[in-house]
Amino acid sequence: MAGSLTVRQGALAGHLTATAGFVDGLAFIHLGGYFVSFMSGNSTRAGADLATGDLLGWVKAMGLVLFFVVGVVASSLAVHMRASRSGRTPPYGPRSTAVWVSLILLLSAAVCASVPVLQIAVAPAIAASMGAVNGTFTRGGEVTVGLTYMTGTLVKMGQHLAHAVTGGNRTIWLRYLVLWCAIAVGAIAGAVAYQVLGLGALWIAVLLLLVPAVVLSLRGPRAAWSSQT
Repeated sequence: MAGSLTVRQGALAGHLTATAGFVDGLAFIHLGGYFVSFMSGNSTRAGADLATGDLLGWVKAMGLVLFFVVGVVASSLAVHMRASRSGRTPPYGPRSTAVWVSLILLLSAAVCASVPVLQIAVAPAIAASMGAVNGTFTRGGEVTVGLTYMTGTLVKMGQHLAHAVTGGNRTIWLRYLVLWCAIAVGAIAGAVAYQVLGLGALWIAVLLLLVPAVVLSLRGPRAAWSSQT
C-alpha cells in the first residue's frame, strides 16, 4: 500500500500515476468519453450504453475492459517468467518488467497512431499498457499499489485522515492525496497535450514511461528502493 512505500518508491508511484493520468486524459477526449485506465467508469458506461440501446458504445467500453485485463495478464506473466528464470522469489519492490511491458504496449500504440490503417489498434494497445503498469508494485502476485485507479486510494486517504483526527499518524493520508493529485494533474496535462498534438501526444507518454523503465533497470537488485523484477 502507498502508506508503506519508501520516499523513492513513492516518487516512482507518483510518476507512473501521473503518466497514467496523462494517457487517460488524452484518450478520454479522443474516445469521446471512454477511459483507458479507469475500468469502473467503463463498466458503468457499458451498462448505460446497453440500457440506451447503444450497442457500439457497449462494445467499445467492454473492449477496453478486455484489453486492460489482457495487459494485466501479460505483465503478470512477464514478471513471473523472469522470476522463474532467476530462480528466486523477488522481494517487495517496484518491478521493472511490468514497466517495460507497459512501455512496449504504449510505444506500439504511438506507432499505430501514426499509421492511418492501424489507428483502430491504438485504444486497445493503450488500455493494455495501462493494465500492465499496475503490476509495478506487487507482493506474492497481488497488486499492492493501484496506479491507474484512485477510488481505493481515496478510501485509504479518508481512513487515514480519520485516524489522524483521532490521534493516529498525522501524515500518512498525505501520501494518498499525492497519488490522487498526480493522476488529476496528469489528466489535465494529457487533455491539453491532446488538444495541441492530437494522438502525437502519446510520444510524450512514451518518454514519461521510458525514464522509470531505464532507471529501474540500471539501479539493479541492490537499489535503495529494493529489488525489482
